[in-house]
Amino acid sequence: MALVRFCPDCASVEVAPGSTILEAARKAGITIETPCNCVGICSKCAVRLDVDSLKNVASAPREDTELDSGWVLSCQTKILGDITVEVPGSEQPDTIRILHHGLTHAVDVDPCITKIYSQKEANTSVFAFDRLLAREAGDTSGTNFGIVVDIGTTTLVASLINLSSGQEEAVASALNPQSLHAQDVLSRIRFASEEAGLEVMHKAVINEINRLTEVLAKGSGVVADSIYEMIFSGNTCMLHLATGVAPSSLGRFPYTSIITGGAHESASGQDLNISKSGLIYVPPIISGFVGADITSGILATRLHRSTDTTLFVDVGTNGEMVLARNGRLSAASTAAGPAFEGMNISCGMRAARGAIEAFDIDESGEIAVKIIDDAEVVGICGSGLIDLVGELVDHGVVAGNGRFVDPKNSKLPAVLKDRLVEHMGKPAFRVAGSVLLTQKDIRQVQLAKAAIRSGIEFLLQNGGVGPGEVDRVLIAGSFGYHLREKSLINLGLLPKEFTGKVDFVGNTSKSGGQVFLLNKESRKKMCDLVKSIQLIELAGIPDFDKVFVHCLGF
Repeated sequence: MALVRFCPDCASVEVAPGSTILEAARKAGITIETPCNCVGICSKCAVRLDVDSLKNVASAPREDTELDSGWVLSCQTKILGDITVEVPGSEQPDTIRILHHGLTHAVDVDPCITKIYSQKEANTSVFAFDRLLAREAGDTSGTNFGIVVDIGTTTLVASLINLSSGQEEAVASALNPQSLHAQDVLSRIRFASEEAGLEVMHKAVINEINRLTEVLAKGSGVVADSIYEMIFSGNTCMLHLATGVAPSSLGRFPYTSIITGGAHESASGQDLNISKSGLIYVPPIISGFVGADITSGILATRLHRSTDTTLFVDVGTNGEMVLARNGRLSAASTAAGPAFEGMNISCGMRAARGAIEAFDIDESGEIAVKIIDDAEVVGICGSGLIDLVGELVDHGVVAGNGRFVDPKNSKLPAVLKDRLVEHMGKPAFRVAGSVLLTQKDIRQVQLAKAAIRSGIEFLLQNGGVGPGEVDRVLIAGSFGYHLREKSLINLGLLPKEFTGKVDFVGNTSKSGGQVFLLNKESRKKMCDLVKSIQLIELAGIPDFDKVFVHCLGF
């Protein structure tokens, strides 16, 4: 056996030779993120070894790695003998910026869960619609609560709602712990397609939802037994994982969803710590890759009642979009990948302390950088990345093909020329401090933006709508809320014709989930509506590859 010591955690564990450092870390209870699902391409699981420890590991050299001497990928490095591992400090959950609010509208408070006190029986009956869930001793009719959980690929947001008044009592959020094992949707589908992986994913998210529930209940003085319903709003893969259903069917054609939503199931059956008679409601799911989060978004923004031509886009690891025109809705989805979350980017990180969140270049070439909490710069988060690449394209630092221009042959201001440097034999842009944007990073942004832009193109084309005919563009999601119209258009993620038409509507997965919780009639209406939505399967379109390649350009 080999002894592995981890610092600064001061933990140690014995493992069999041939085990990876990542396997040892998990056995020791040390958290190391693996966004690429241990493929070895994201470099986010890098750890540092001293000279003696380097002699006791085997790590295949990678030409594309940007790790300095002493750093190795924990998922790719096998242990041959005793080693000491330095695990770099990770982003703390309480420093991550997670959006809680989203556009919504007033609704009649008419929840599915109702309570009736019988003076004669001296007890309170709890109903879900007309179904009796439980009888409680005494008069408990004044304590009736529900929770909406927005289950995002990266984050979780939980909202405690008073079902009698309709008021939000408290809100709490956290990182989705599943991202420690796999960052994007496709990686999670692969990870959870085996029983052991599914169990890991299911337990991780349920445990975190239970923790958030406890935080909400204690902070509001609410007893968990008086929480009777929980709404799970999220993309289709996340809902499979949260309900313990294998998502393997989402990973192969025709990408069908096992669960369809629009129905209840037992909360205790999922080990949720609310009332023993409590229920989970999953809103109706549109398709395998257009989930209940989009159904909630349609409900929150009243997109289905729009009289103009409106495009709704949720920008994230999975770009989901809906076009509303003449009372008809059509939807599509594209796999944007984790670049916009700061993953697969050399200096990328989540929106936490020290992340560059905004970037501007003025006419003289002078640069203004906004850093979260005005702290020392650590890396670039998604909004900063889109700002950065958009500004570099707009000011000629990055050409239309995505390559950095040659500073010797360009007419760039000196201040920008000086920031074009060579890193590991390849061109890069010095952003701030030691933070660089590499040519590989720009390629990742190109791929992500091309995926979303091509989805928009085909959705408009299918609806017979030109970009100039679109009246409104709604950008949804926690990540999308922090973006700027100018950057999205500079980048080419949105057509220039959308200028002046973009609204950022926030976390509509959560706000729409609240409407489902508070108004039972909305459930039937949205179940009927979802059946009428036209789904555009981009994978089956012959010209998709050509349009995608065209959309790679800036």
